[in-house]
Amino acid sequence: MLPDYHMLMDILKGFLIGICASAPLGPIAILVIQKTLSNGQKAGFLTGLGACFVDTIYAAIAIFALAFAQEFLGAHEVLILIVGGLVVAGMGGAMTFKDPFRKVKEEDSTSYSLRDFLQAVFMGISNPGAILVIFALFAFFGIEPGPQDFSVAPVILAVSAGSASYWFGFSWGFSHLRKNFKFSTLLWISRIAGVIVMIIGIALLAEGIMKVIFL
Repeated sequence: MLPDYHMLMDILKGFLIGICASAPLGPIAILVIQKTLSNGQKAGFLTGLGACFVDTIYAAIAIFALAFAQEFLGAHEVLILIVGGLVVAGMGGAMTFKDPFRKVKEEDSTSYSLRDFLQAVFMGISNPGAILVIFALFAFFGIEPGPQDFSVAPVILAVSAGSASYWFGFSWGFSHLRKNFKFSTLLWISRIAGVIVMIIGIALLAEGIMKVIFL
């Protein structure tokens, strides 16, 4: 049996939600830019897939277990901020002080690994507020999260597909820009991106510490 009109519309909305959830220029986008400029599109896209994985998990939580997620985040907010801040600041520090080109020859600068994917996953999990963005997008597009059966699985997959499509296009665009820069310029872009990510991590850590002090 072919899917009905409402399911097709929900799948399309899920695809758009995946794009919209990925679009803001946050720390993951900066990480994708850095990986793409340093190591090529495959590294950037693999990093983006880490963010896509987190978005897919959050979409599933938004549909099946939003109330539980809100309770968990509220109970562990301080710990998440402190640990997440340390993780993000550490990644930013590595991006700032590490030369990603030291082992890369100018004629072949395309290296990537599972670490790129995992870095984005850890960075995404360290920002659990993203689940609220997913929830808001579900509400905006008229998809009501709540007790559901597994007939909503295509919607969750559509969110994942939208997110993956966005990161593919994002990394593809920056990989073409990469060809117009010298290695010294790319190194400075990488370091500036690292400083931005490190500042975001320090801000998260400071927020967590302030909550410990003043609670």
